[in-house]
Amino acid sequence: MTDHGDYTPGPAAGARIEKEGEKWTLVLVRELHHPPGKVWQALTDPAHLREWAPFDADGNLGRVGSTVRLTTVGAPTPMVSETRVTRADAPKVLEYNWGGQDIRWELEASGAGTRLTLWHNIDRRYVSMGAAGWHICLDVLDRLLGGAPIGRIVGPEAMKFGGWQRLHSEYAKQFES
Repeated sequence: MTDHGDYTPGPAAGARIEKEGEKWTLVLVRELHHPPGKVWQALTDPAHLREWAPFDADGNLGRVGSTVRLTTVGAPTPMVSETRVTRADAPKVLEYNWGGQDIRWELEASGAGTRLTLWHNIDRRYVSMGAAGWHICLDVLDRLLGGAPIGRIVGPEAMKFGGWQRLHSEYAKQFES
């Protein structure tokens, strides 16, 4: 396990779930202290994604119509999915499908930073796990962009991380799941 310094995630916050028919969507909102262009690069560039995201990408996600292979990090059996970028309006909106789940990132300038909103279409049974995982990923992203990287915390490693267990429990209470 990698040493992540003194990192401890804050309380579960900034998340909600939406339901449309049988489709559940996790929505996470995070205020980042970095401009939208810098955040956009971290969401689309494979080298940046390797530092914080739960998957590796074999190409840039910032071009509509591009096909990129996403490989889940740390899974017992690598989950590889071909992803087609359906929307890439830099530095505002990014949409693609990851393993059958729709992902939408929205970036909005907010003061000197960015209000980042993630919509992740996810199975209802896993929404609290997803919220805890993305919460930690976004913390890692914020530190990376701030010049104080702590290393990616994803997959089974994240689930062994004490902060993940607490977050999972807190989000489960919030979502009553």
